[in-house]
Amino acid sequence: MPLTREQKLDQLSRGSRDFDVVIIGGGITGAGIAREAAGSGLSTLLVEQRDFAWGTSSRSSKMVHGGLRYLASRHFRLTRDAVRERERLMAEAPGLVDPLRFVMPHYRKQFPGPRLFQILLRVYDRIAGTRSRQRLTTTETLQWVPGLATENLTAASGFTDAVTDDARLVQRVIEEAEADGAICLNYLQADTVLRNSETAHVTGLRLLDTSTDSEGPEVTVNTPLVINATGAWARQLQQAEAGNARIRPLRGSHLVLPFRRLPVSCSVSLFHPQDRRPVFAFPWQGTTVLGTTDLDHSENLSREPAITRNEVDYLLQISARLFPGSTVSEQDIIATWAGVRPVVTEGKTRKPSQENREHVIWADNGLISIAGGKLTTFRLIAREVLERGQSLMPGFTLRSDSAPVFSPPPSLERPATISHRNWLRLQGFYGPSLEGVLEAGAHETIAATDTLWAELSWAGANTGVVHLDDLMLRRTRLGLILPRGGEELLAEIRQVCQPLLEWDDATWDREQTRYLEIWKACYSLPAGTGAPE
Repeated sequence: MPLTREQKLDQLSRGSRDFDVVIIGGGITGAGIAREAAGSGLSTLLVEQRDFAWGTSSRSSKMVHGGLRYLASRHFRLTRDAVRERERLMAEAPGLVDPLRFVMPHYRKQFPGPRLFQILLRVYDRIAGTRSRQRLTTTETLQWVPGLATENLTAASGFTDAVTDDARLVQRVIEEAEADGAICLNYLQADTVLRNSETAHVTGLRLLDTSTDSEGPEVTVNTPLVINATGAWARQLQQAEAGNARIRPLRGSHLVLPFRRLPVSCSVSLFHPQDRRPVFAFPWQGTTVLGTTDLDHSENLSREPAITRNEVDYLLQISARLFPGSTVSEQDIIATWAGVRPVVTEGKTRKPSQENREHVIWADNGLISIAGGKLTTFRLIAREVLERGQSLMPGFTLRSDSAPVFSPPPSLERPATISHRNWLRLQGFYGPSLEGVLEAGAHETIAATDTLWAELSWAGANTGVVHLDDLMLRRTRLGLILPRGGEELLAEIRQVCQPLLEWDDATWDREQTRYLEIWKACYSLPAGTGAPE
């Protein structure tokens, strides 16, 4: 039975406060570091000032891929590492990281042509050690993508990458770290890095509980190594410089549409006529997602990012170009999301999409900071960071590179009420916790989604939910895939979850108001546009 957040806080307050390593940041990078550290026998603490995956790691494009455009720009090592990690993740966690077919249509006199793209795919396949590339005729293309624009269509290229639920991926990695002894706490802010007054070396960390509006209790922990994995927020704690490198926050926004309005069985990509960036339409959790943009984000990072009017128009423009018969409009949009990528730049004048996605590590007397990198390569980044910190932990040996990230699910018989496809998803989403999930509640699905009421119940009781938006936007994705953020279902959700969360009526009412305000401000259409019906 997982410890509750209150039990973890009590354990931290009453037990030993000495750790081999403390990780700041509960996104995929921090979760991966905690997984490798705890799996290597280190006493490990992970803290996150908001909710797990609150930032970039719940608002990515959901793709687990090598990045063909990185290969095209000659970032061979990044592509190699990402493709190999993609294959590993699909093998270790089917149902959580799944193959997804991609189709790139080729139009007359548009770059890249099919011959050049097939050469690129040949290299991509060789790196992966598998063959997935395919050249499609126009007839075959339309069989894969009915409704695709046919004017000047000459051929298409097919290949395979992967897709995931990024927030659930983070949560599973955290659960694996906790199974190996790590303590992982959300809504616990790293307030001050403590240092020796003479050597300036890190000695500990002062933490503040941010789970309530009032200032919570303060906890001080001791450690020789603090790893700053806060992504776009990394410079707020890091003092040392890393050459000319700096973090350039870039915003990527997405539209969520009903599948019936834009039915795609694969990811369809086209270079946007406005800036020549690849934009995708792909199936995800019973909906179709259009994304992504790539723009400088100058807003305050403490505020949730939101899509802009220009980004909505940009994405609808590519929808109209790819699927002229669909007539998708903003009235069809179920939800939106925007994430901020912590891209590391050397300050050159580049378009956002031309920036390198490689990660950079800073070291400063026991404070190691990491920024940049890709969702797909989180395990490799984690291991590299811990290798940099080995000198601060005498006798420490990093676990074998072949050690798995994920433990397998238990061998259980599929309940008759759960489809084969949903059973695979549940096994991947929950792994060793699957039996507890099934016992937590009803196996009926919620509305027209694949999410079980049992998943909602289990998440409410076992995953450190502090606010209703944690439950609706990250533990489940109901707030993204149901109209109006699932507002019509909140009364039923209240009946199931209020007792599990131990909230009184006033607390539930306050949390519901808070959640709907967040959804309208950051997950709906921008103010002043037509709201989704």
